[in-house]
Order: sequence, then structure tokens, then C-alpha cells
Amino acid sequence: MKKIVIALGGNAILKKGQKGTIQEQWENVRKVATVITEVIRRGHKVILTHGNGPQVGNILEMMDAVAEKIPPMTMDVAGAMTQGWIGYLLQQALTNELRRKGIDKKVVTIVTQTIVDGNDPAFQNPTKYVGPYYEEEAAKKLIKEKGWIMKPDPRGGWRRVVPSPDPRGHVEAEVIKKLVDEGYIVISSGGGGIPVIYDKKELKGVEAVIDKDLAGERLATSVQADIFVILTDVDGAMLNFNTPNQKLIKEVRVDELETYYREGHFKPGSMGPKVLACIRFLRNGGKRAAIGHLDKALDVIEGREGTQVYP
Repeated sequence: MKKIVIALGGNAILKKGQKGTIQEQWENVRKVATVITEVIRRGHKVILTHGNGPQVGNILEMMDAVAEKIPPMTMDVAGAMTQGWIGYLLQQALTNELRRKGIDKKVVTIVTQTIVDGNDPAFQNPTKYVGPYYEEEAAKKLIKEKGWIMKPDPRGGWRRVVPSPDPRGHVEAEVIKKLVDEGYIVISSGGGGIPVIYDKKELKGVEAVIDKDLAGERLATSVQADIFVILTDVDGAMLNFNTPNQKLIKEVRVDELETYYREGHFKPGSMGPKVLACIRFLRNGGKRAAIGHLDKALDVIEGREGTQVYP
């Protein structure tokens, strides 16, 4: 029996080209539930985490659209809302699939707070784009009215940017580990978790977005997982990505992968955090990490597909 943390990419909930209807989201999570149930059927303990990019973007846009009637919530609250939203979908889909297969396991979602350092350099250099797109004039008005930091997005228009601090751990880590050890299937650290700092020994939410894979590593390490798997929309980590010499890394030792990381093979906004998360997991005592395509999930989890990283 292995203890496995599975980090689901955004394509587990919403695929490229889809409109984002709730029917589409249900269909996607039910497919994911089938795979996860098979992993559980084979005797493994499973902890799930997931992205929330499109969903938190939708919430921020909805709040902006009705701001004159309903006071908008802060970003940490929006993140908590997505944890409930996506956790509910995954929890119900998994519960139903487990019952269909005759597996007596309970699924629980934990609204998770992720600890960050209030002095993290990321707070001085916000880089993470969030929320809707604005024209330049409207963006400058928001800068003046709300004190937001707005920048031109390479994809077009102006958007708010927020810090993306490095996760240190989860407030609920002890509870999550206890539930996992008692046999529960736990969904936690959704969207990287709700970023919080300790302010005079009290927890306080901050306006930030945490990378879900880096937070997933902290989760995997805290529950003492054997395997950490990142499922996304590509086949794995590539050397010389997007060039004629592009090559999929199939099996690699952590020392070699760290060398590739330092050489700059993996872009900060895409594969970089995933590779760094795998490196950290192995350095913190993990036995295997993997990055691969959601459509090949079972093969990635069992080591036959994707990028497999070993100590």
C-alpha cells in the first residue's frame, strides 16, 4: 500500500475550449473520479489537491460585475469559495464512483489555509495575473480607487497582479494527516490553499495566489506520502521545450533534474513550479514523483508514463 498525493491540473475540472458550464465540470470530474477510484481499489491511500485558476477568476469577475450592489469579497475569501465549489464536485463524484465499485471509503474536503511568510520577496514584486481583463483607462482608475497593482497582460488588456509567495506549510496539516492515516480520502490545499500569515501570532488572510504544485509538495511531505503525482495537460517535463530539439524526460534522478532546472529548461509560469515541487518532494524524503497527462493518469501514477523522478 502506497500513500499518494495527486495534484490535479485545471483540465481535470475544465478543459481547453469548454465554456465552463456546470454540466461540463461534472462530466470532467466524473472521469477523474473513475481513475482515482481505480487507484484506491488497488489498495493505495489517496490525497487529492487541485487547481482553481478559472474558477477563482470567474468569482472575481462576478464580484466585479455586481460591485455596485454587493460589496466584493477579498481574494482569500474567493479562494475559500473555490475550495468548497471544486471540493464538492470531486467529493460527490468520488463518493458515487466508490459506491458503484463496492468500496467502503469516505471522502472529505478540508478548507485549507497555507502559511506564507509576510516578508516573502514576492509581496514586493507581484507577478501573478488574476481576474478579468480591463482597458487601460479602466485599469488606471482601479489603481487609483482600490490601490490595486495592474499590468498589461501579454495575452491582451490590463489585469490585476498579486504576489505568489512560497508556501511554508498548511495550518490543517495535522488534521489532514490524521484523516488520511485513518483511511479517509482527503481533498485539500485546493488552488494552493488560502494564503495566510501570522500577524502578532494570529492568522490573517492576504491578497495573494499560491502555486498549487508547490503547495501540493508541502502537503505530500507533511502527510509523509510515498509518491507525489502532478497531472496536467502535457506528457511531462521537456528539455529544450518548444524547439526542434524538444525531448520528453522519461526517467530521471533528482540530482540530474535539479541540474536541468538550474539550466533554465522549465519556464517559471508553467513547468518550472512543477519540476521544483518534484525536486523538493524527493529532497524531503519522498520515494517517487511524477508529472504527466491527465488522460494517462493511471499509467503516470503507476510509473509507466510521463516524467518519473527518483531519489
